[in-house]
Amino acid sequence: MASQTVLQKLEILADAAKYDASCASSGTSKKSSLGSEKGIGSTEGMGICHAYAPDGRCISLLKILLTNHCIFDCHYCVNRKSSNVQRARFTPQEVVDLTLAFYRRNYIEGLFLSSGIVKSSNHTMEQIVEVARILREEHDFRGYIHLKTIPEADAEIVHQAGLYADRVSINVELPTDAGLTRLAPDKDARQIEGAMGKVKDDLSEAKDAKKRFRHAPRFAPAGQSTQMIVGADAATDADIVGKASRLYDNFRLRRVYYSAFSPIPDASAVLPLKRPPLIREHRLYQSDWLMRFYGYKPGEVMQATEADGNLPLDIDPKLAWALKFREQFPIDVNRATKEQLLRVPGLGVKAVQKILASRRHRTLRLDDVAKLTLSITKVRPFIVTTDWRPVLLTDRADLRTMLAPKTEQLELFAA
Repeated sequence: MASQTVLQKLEILADAAKYDASCASSGTSKKSSLGSEKGIGSTEGMGICHAYAPDGRCISLLKILLTNHCIFDCHYCVNRKSSNVQRARFTPQEVVDLTLAFYRRNYIEGLFLSSGIVKSSNHTMEQIVEVARILREEHDFRGYIHLKTIPEADAEIVHQAGLYADRVSINVELPTDAGLTRLAPDKDARQIEGAMGKVKDDLSEAKDAKKRFRHAPRFAPAGQSTQMIVGADAATDADIVGKASRLYDNFRLRRVYYSAFSPIPDASAVLPLKRPPLIREHRLYQSDWLMRFYGYKPGEVMQATEADGNLPLDIDPKLAWALKFREQFPIDVNRATKEQLLRVPGLGVKAVQKILASRRHRTLRLDDVAKLTLSITKVRPFIVTTDWRPVLLTDRADLRTMLAPKTEQLELFAA
């Protein structure tokens, strides 16, 4: 194979990294190179991958693979051993040089590094850790680093990754053990969860050590995350929600990311011929938020699914749940608890907080609520105010049709 330039490698390995959805920087502690003689990098400024912090800041990350060579043969992966794709491989120093060069040009604020497995899991993981070590120790890099770790690697090497990275992640790949066995024969569900459990223990130990020792080494302060592929196997949304809930409970994950399966060149015959609708991925993220921020239990989210076990595509899961449990509505916005208000379709967390604050000073009318939501039409059937009562609206048989977003077929050459 002809020798490749760094730019040619970057083109190949940046494109190969696009299938990983778990590229986010939320949750990291803020660091700055101000006050450091040789430090470089920051996670404080406003920004080639864009992630968003909890406060809405857009953070740009260099998102690449160390290599797309791989000794594994996962059916759904474009970089699998049997795939006929152009291969490339960075050295750790080349990734370091790229990261610093992009940072100095104000293109990025951090690095997201993943890799195919070359030679062995331990060898690859050592190379990934070496990138982070050089950045932190030799260049005093203060920017954000997210390392994708390899569950088959020794626990001590993965631990070293957490000492340098802001966040580490291990992909569970598929929602069910059966799907993983069928589509990723080189991977083992128990081994993946064992590695996630070890990271959870390391996070707990680091947190306890920080309480007792001021200068205790930090360990992945932004926590760990994972990713599931949606639509590559027969798992339903109910299966996926159940799996995500168990992962949150068992491993204290910061995030579970969902990636809609995308057909790849020279695909295996066991894979679907087309990708699932992207709206399905969106509905799963909405269900995730219901569990994380709205107080829904996993079983309640599963109750929002249809007969086939999947969430409806035409309406969001919160509305789907409310339509199934209409006996709990309407609620009086001037008397309802926070938990009840969070169940109202169309009311977000911030809107509920404003309602709770406003009603301490005055009685709320429908117009007051309308100022706090993007769609009062969705809210009206489920609430009571001093000047509004839905009467029979909540029980209408065609309520779902009324509230579902209107679809419109666009014309390519319309004026």
